[in-house]
Amino acid sequence: MELPDVQSSLPEVRINLTRVGVKNVQKLVEVARPGKRPVIFISKFDVFVDLPGSLKGANLSRNFEVIDDVLQQAIDGEVKVIEELCSAVARKLLDRHEYAERTEVRMQSKFMVRRETPISETSCHEVVNVHASAIAQRNDGSPIIRKSIGAEVTGMTACPCAQNIMKDHALHVLENLGVAEDKIDAFFEEVPMATHNQRGRGFLCIETDDDQHVSLEKIIKILKDSMSARIYELLKRGDESYVVMEAHKNPRFVEDCVREMARKVIAQFRDLPGDSVVTIKQTNEESIHQHNAYAERKATIAELVAEMDEGSL
Repeated sequence: MELPDVQSSLPEVRINLTRVGVKNVQKLVEVARPGKRPVIFISKFDVFVDLPGSLKGANLSRNFEVIDDVLQQAIDGEVKVIEELCSAVARKLLDRHEYAERTEVRMQSKFMVRRETPISETSCHEVVNVHASAIAQRNDGSPIIRKSIGAEVTGMTACPCAQNIMKDHALHVLENLGVAEDKIDAFFEEVPMATHNQRGRGFLCIETDDDQHVSLEKIIKILKDSMSARIYELLKRGDESYVVMEAHKNPRFVEDCVREMARKVIAQFRDLPGDSVVTIKQTNEESIHQHNAYAERKATIAELVAEMDEGSL
């Protein structure tokens, strides 16, 4: 006996639903690379479709099937970069859910990056949190797709305000010890003053049309280079000295980190369409306070370019 299709029956309350789907679908994502080892991402997916008021439910098993199909494409080399993964899933969801006008895919992944420390060149690993998403809207011809790719990385910041306080104190001590002014200036040039530090968490995400490419590697590099210094899982003594000196030579407020990210985004991605959306967030976990410092900016590429061009006049 053929069982009735309950999902296709009429609901008691006939209203449209914005999102129906599954959350926290855990998958191992393997993206093939020509001539290199595949890139592995430990991922969680949220997958949604809209649902008309004429249907009681969505066929959620199709969501799992689509994810598995696209992941197999990635393994086979058809999906060449992680940035394409969510848009490929969103596009296929429209094919499988013929009643849906809109599909949405969100992915959060952990990505292991191999790195070398700056002085001893010791090999170590770092975990980067990758965020990707895509929204597909049915159209007369091919669907309209907006996708985003972003990352969150950890670095180190040094407080400029406390550093100036410490420098002023050191200046008075050196003057009272009879040290000549030129030697004091030379000392400060070589040895930055102490200050309190924060572990910073930077987030950068760029949303574009589906036909645009935004490099995840470039996003990660922008994040790392926008704080006072990079940090490493393993440090030898020479590495530790280098990281501490680098941070104190390059003190930055939480606001400085966000503005520096924005500057680097425009330097790297100025040619993206003007309606591409940039989201930047920085959280600094304070060492001498119980609170965290936070700054954020969300704007289109066109808005950032206009502000920066105006500010350079």
